[in-house]
Amino acid sequence: MPPPPAPAIRLLGLDPGLNHTGWGVVDVVGNQLRYVGCGRINPPAAGVASLGQRLVFLSQALAGVINTHKPQEAAVEETFMNNNAASALKLGMARGVVMLAPALAGLSVAEYGANKIKKTVSGYGHADKQQLALMVKMLLPQADFTSADAADALAVAICHAHYRVSATRLKGIRL
Repeated sequence: MPPPPAPAIRLLGLDPGLNHTGWGVVDVVGNQLRYVGCGRINPPAAGVASLGQRLVFLSQALAGVINTHKPQEAAVEETFMNNNAASALKLGMARGVVMLAPALAGLSVAEYGANKIKKTVSGYGHADKQQLALMVKMLLPQADFTSADAADALAVAICHAHYRVSATRLKGIRL
């Protein structure tokens, strides 16, 4: 008698940004990926809302995504350094909200650098956004993303699907 199929685990990938935050949800069953959903959160523009209001909007929208899709784990893209200190600080605030929302929902939150995500999904650590989106579409043919942010978030979820088992195993090893 064959072993029972592995249970599905639902993963949420997040591509943080203050102007646009991408999200993507995939199910992992064994070594197969299934597209669930994706989108982009667009907080109000800087001239329309205060920074605090924009962060609240982002937090509430992420809570809505989490409540709707019920992921079991989350992963966030690490941000690269920006030459503009004020922009980097604001992006860091948005990233903090993006990490906090799933953590408040009780999810573990993994982090992956952009090059690791690109190399995992496309085989090339310096792939451009078009190459990455093409590979995401090849891996998840049903994916219906209309923005690079959503494609990037799905790439984060795919990367996490690839590395989560290894990370879990390594936690159990005492060095």
